[in-house]
Amino acid sequence: MSVITIFSGSFCRGDEIAAKVARTLQFEYAGQELLEATSRRFPFPVEKLARVMHSSPSLFNNVTRERERGVAYLKAGLAEYLRNGNIVYHGFAGLLLPPELKHILRVCIVADRDFRVQTAVSDLQVSESKASRIIENDDIERCRWSQYLHRLGPWDKKLYDIKIPVHEISVDDAARMICENEKKLHLHLADDVKQVMDDFVLAAQVNVALVEKGYDFDITCRQGNVTITITKYKWRWDRLQKKVNELAAAVAGVKTVEIRTEPGYDQSPADKYDFDVHPKVLLVDDEKEFVLTLSERLQMRNIQSQVVYDGEQALHFVQNEEPDVVILDLMMPGIHGIDVLRQLKQDHPHIEVIILTGHGTEKDQILAEELGAFAYLQKPVDIDKLSKTMKEAYRKIQERSSASHTL
Repeated sequence: MSVITIFSGSFCRGDEIAAKVARTLQFEYAGQELLEATSRRFPFPVEKLARVMHSSPSLFNNVTRERERGVAYLKAGLAEYLRNGNIVYHGFAGLLLPPELKHILRVCIVADRDFRVQTAVSDLQVSESKASRIIENDDIERCRWSQYLHRLGPWDKKLYDIKIPVHEISVDDAARMICENEKKLHLHLADDVKQVMDDFVLAAQVNVALVEKGYDFDITCRQGNVTITITKYKWRWDRLQKKVNELAAAVAGVKTVEIRTEPGYDQSPADKYDFDVHPKVLLVDDEKEFVLTLSERLQMRNIQSQVVYDGEQALHFVQNEEPDVVILDLMMPGIHGIDVLRQLKQDHPHIEVIILTGHGTEKDQILAEELGAFAYLQKPVDIDKLSKTMKEAYRKIQERSSASHTL
């Protein structure tokens, strides 16, 4: 039940090599298929799974914990996908597999700069300078991912069993080398490979159960006995132990749960966050001192926010990081707040917009309400009133979401 994972630099012919290895060994070949299977199983779209691996964390990640959930889902999806073996997987997710899985052959495909640039020029029909910029960005993605998971560079030999420079050998020779190493690995597989893989699957499932409730800990499993290692001090330790134990024990297949701390663990504040309670908030106002002060005052009430200073920035922001609630000024340079509201409700109708202005008119208020603004408030505003209004707006979003799931 061998598994081969291939992690490659861009324009290193990794996809060709992986496909050829799969054909030669008559293994299943998986890449994008893993993301699709994971997305079908968990409430996380394919594009978000890809973003978790390829992009910087969302500006709202401290609220959504999107990266932590995405990694947990990817690990669980990968564990299930590879459970029965005889698979060649090419992609970023291979770096999620722990070293104790000895039946996995970990391959890294690299090439020198000239080879990659010329390959990119040929494949994409772009200039060498454009190809170089693309490769630089691709390498940054890979470095960010490997540093996040292992605190190592993406090409570090500690992460792989074999490393193949394709500027020195052909695709056929690279595939042949991988197949030969797989045969050697297969001869030395331990009898407990299936049990070890089953334990990894179970640990990944426990990880999902905890991460979905806001807990992100190190989890291992041996023959159904789960060990959860907490590396940071948590408030209300007894309550934490009880809650984590209950969540882990409820996962099918778990026999026992042990919770422990590492020697010298970091005594820092709790890392739990309840995704279902706090909205993602965008503040849009050209009065910088006012809006930054507002952001700080909201943070004191456990409401995290991002700040932009005009309508154009706001419209650009929501294309990449969609908030739940927007607090919007009307009188700003460039695009008027009413036009921003109109565009937001047209392109993102589920975002709730609260107008907060010091210069609006009764006509503006009527128009804003007609366009779908959740509320219309005047500056100066009482912070408690604003907080209450924001929470009411978010409650409306949650109720709408619950209703759509029921239907």
